[in-house]
Amino acid sequence: MAAAGGVRWRGRGCFGLGLALVALAAAAQAPLPPQATPADAFVGPPPLIPAGDPASSEFVGPVLVAPFTILDTQVLPGKRARLEWNAGMSFSGSEVISPVVVAHGVRPGPVLCLTAGIHGDELNSVEIVRRIVNGVEPADLGGTLIAVPVVNLFGFSRNSRYLPDRRDLNRYFPGTRHGSIASRIAYNFFIEVVQRCDALVDLHTGSFDRRNLPQVRADLSRPEVREFTRGFGATTVLHSAGSRGMLRNAAIQAGIPAVTFEVGGPGELEAEEIVHGEQAISTLMHKLGMTRHLPAWDEPQPIFYDSSWVRSDAGGLLLGRVRLGESVEPGQVLGIVIDPINNIERDLVSPVRGRVIGMARNQVVLPGFAVFHLGEETSEQQVVSDAQRGSRGVTDEDGGRDPVDPESLPLDDELDQD
Repeated sequence: MAAAGGVRWRGRGCFGLGLALVALAAAAQAPLPPQATPADAFVGPPPLIPAGDPASSEFVGPVLVAPFTILDTQVLPGKRARLEWNAGMSFSGSEVISPVVVAHGVRPGPVLCLTAGIHGDELNSVEIVRRIVNGVEPADLGGTLIAVPVVNLFGFSRNSRYLPDRRDLNRYFPGTRHGSIASRIAYNFFIEVVQRCDALVDLHTGSFDRRNLPQVRADLSRPEVREFTRGFGATTVLHSAGSRGMLRNAAIQAGIPAVTFEVGGPGELEAEEIVHGEQAISTLMHKLGMTRHLPAWDEPQPIFYDSSWVRSDAGGLLLGRVRLGESVEPGQVLGIVIDPINNIERDLVSPVRGRVIGMARNQVVLPGFAVFHLGEETSEQQVVSDAQRGSRGVTDEDGGRDPVDPESLPLDDELDQD
């Protein structure tokens, strides 16, 4: 009985244990009742939908601006950085370092490059670029501004247009790695800086004691360049195909719209011209969507001109009788050339109705010297039509020669071709 009773007890216990295990398994598979979560408990981020993912094409928020990389340096959005570009070695073997100032905006936009001082004695251009980059606020900028106030530090340190070997740097772009010093500097600058640009303005002045009314020179046969010239406000625009070796031509060949901006004369700072240059570049930046402020102009549209030079047929002392920017009439005396040996005065007379857009300072001149650059106002359509028919545009003081091989040019046979 006891044994039988013990067996019956064990049987009932096993059956009860089995029921308990089944109940536990069922409970494990059933969903748990909701429980309160402590306020400070970490529960993880919510699922990221495409509209909230900056990497998605469906993203609806503001575009995030990535850091801008140049000269092996990252510039963060909303920041300004003063970087260094190594232009090469001096005669003493020391490095020649030029500043490159980068202002990287917080909104998407183009990369605009401003270059100056390719000719070391063109001081107006240096000051215009300095003022523009100092006046830009990266925290409110769209796109990126790259400013190089002095490209030719060799010439700038000597107040000279040229490099130490008398070569003109603006005849050697895009340069080569193993050429002359000019070609090597041009190559290094083009690779390190220019190829990071979406558009470029190369600032200059007149040369050899000549002054230029603020004017944009550009190859107007190219639609992208033509559109670019419309952003400079009430500034003179001239068609100029330019010459091989110029920075703006090399940039265009690389797919970068580029123009030359001539402002005043060399060797001095001219306050009125600098203000005009600063206003024109500020207007351009607004048109490109980089800044919110639009400078006010009395005449906001660009002014297109055909142009020609009045040259002296005799040598002597030049005395001008008109001012830069003055309107002139056919037959008007622009200046006189005095032969002090034979006591002869010869008039220089305007052949057209137009405006003085460039002129030589009073000085000793030789026969054939280009003295007055006269512009005849015309329409953009007419200038573009002439450009598309093959006109090279502005004839420069030396007759507009287009060198085939800059390395073979006589070093002193270069005049104002930007």
